[in-house]
Amino acid sequence: MSDLLWQKPGVTVDAAIQAFLAGDDVVLDREFFLHDIEASRAHAQGLARIAILAEDELAGIERELDVLAGDFSAGRFVLDDRYEDGHSAIEARLTERLGDAGRRIHTGRSRNDQVLVATRLWLKAQLARTQALCVEVAGIALDRAAAERDVPLPGYTHLQRAVVSSLGMWWSAWAEAFIDNAARARDTLAWIDANPLGSAAGYGVNLPLDRDHTTAALGFGRMQVAATYAQLSRGKFEMAALEALSSAMLDLRRLAWDLSLFTAAEFGFVALPAQYTTGSSIMPNKRNPDVIELMRATYASVAAARCEIEQLLSLPSGYHRDLQVSKGALFHGFGKGLQALALLPDLLRNLDWNTDRMRGALEPSMYATDLAVDMAREGVPFRDAYRQAADPARWAEGDPAASLLARVSPGAAADPGLEVLRARLVDVQGMSGS
Repeated sequence: MSDLLWQKPGVTVDAAIQAFLAGDDVVLDREFFLHDIEASRAHAQGLARIAILAEDELAGIERELDVLAGDFSAGRFVLDDRYEDGHSAIEARLTERLGDAGRRIHTGRSRNDQVLVATRLWLKAQLARTQALCVEVAGIALDRAAAERDVPLPGYTHLQRAVVSSLGMWWSAWAEAFIDNAARARDTLAWIDANPLGSAAGYGVNLPLDRDHTTAALGFGRMQVAATYAQLSRGKFEMAALEALSSAMLDLRRLAWDLSLFTAAEFGFVALPAQYTTGSSIMPNKRNPDVIELMRATYASVAAARCEIEQLLSLPSGYHRDLQVSKGALFHGFGKGLQALALLPDLLRNLDWNTDRMRGALEPSMYATDLAVDMAREGVPFRDAYRQAADPARWAEGDPAASLLARVSPGAAADPGLEVLRARLVDVQGMSGS
């Protein structure tokens, strides 16, 4: 490892202790290294605006940051154990190439606000991706709700056959769910869209840093004003972002559960695309729905990441090294969550329903609620109608189309409100910039 930024003359660094201190920071920092470079550029511009850097020094720094970003992206520069972390790697590279100009880059900043701003930029990108995927899923669900609006599907409560439902209702439920998830990702992004750069170690510096410039240069919606709050927000903002992602993961888990049941031979309502299934290592007859089962499991990874960060935050104000541990949890949670969510659109596009099996699963008892409501509409007190409709002798084969057509309450089969959902989707999509 190269000389440490904080190393003092005459102090010997114990290798085992340093390995524990550094952990896997330098590997994790690969995830947001390009954001760290971007923030370094904005900081250097700010230093030039207050005459800490000369214009030719700024030009050299910007040039070398471009080269470093290209080298990193092309694999010519690798963050490895030569460096303590990504922040020190940037400074070491600039110092190697530019001498004193590189040594000046850290004026007015701390690794604390460096990691804050890089994480914040990274989180904005992840939340934008979450929002875009939720918008895509909702759009597919709305399209299929319209196309398959009147296709009968058994409706279940307690996993027991309950009432006649439809594919239109099933699809519209997921459409609205993912519209809400997209809106939550959008709103969370707006909430965390605050620039912490210039807060240094949480107490500011004795320089007139142009924080408005770095805020605009980095594309933040506002400046995070209080320097000490910038440190207090670390972990809090990460948890909020994971909560937004977990909202989508929770719906993905329940959707995957439906498909797990509906693909079972005992239901046989739907077939998955072949590429979303795998084979058994011993049973030649098997095609297993492993993808949707792992989708179902992904919520646990996201929830665990949030929980891990929450457990770190039993801390007083100011920076504490405990917070270093939050990066691994954050990257793992978003990595697993977005990987699963990205597979969902094509799965939903290519589901193949077995309408004969769905219709065949409808039975006379599933029209009992319709019968009770019809009697109530004709003046029979509902509790009396309920008791009469509970008599199996009154049950008969019904017409699923008529049952669905009669379900006229807003949001039900005959009045699904797809145009309302479509307008909400357009709104949340427009706010995403996609």
